[in-house]
Amino acid sequence: MTIAGKQSDDLAPGTLNSILKQAGLKKQGTFMRYAIVIENAGTNFSAYVPDLPGCVATGATPADAERSIVEAIELHLEGMRRDGAPIPAASSHVEYVEIAAIDDRASG
Repeated sequence: MTIAGKQSDDLAPGTLNSILKQAGLKKQGTFMRYAIVIENAGTNFSAYVPDLPGCVATGATPADAERSIVEAIELHLEGMRRDGAPIPAASSHVEYVEIAAIDDRASG
């Protein structure tokens, strides 16, 4: 990587991401894509990541919960890296299936 015109590979983990984040940029080609689940929890919305056990967040709206879980994922992965834990690959697959509602079924 090049910082201020000088080749450097001695940055602490997360430093480049921190610099890019402050500049409003993202490192090219290093994105991970995790499935998230957002559920209505009655008075708010909760979110979790099936591939990252323990990574949870809440928000007043689904959009708030989504923003919160993105931040939670970043913090979760940062902690895992700091602890030397392996980062799990995204492996969950999300699909929707359509099931006839009870009221729509023909009576027998």
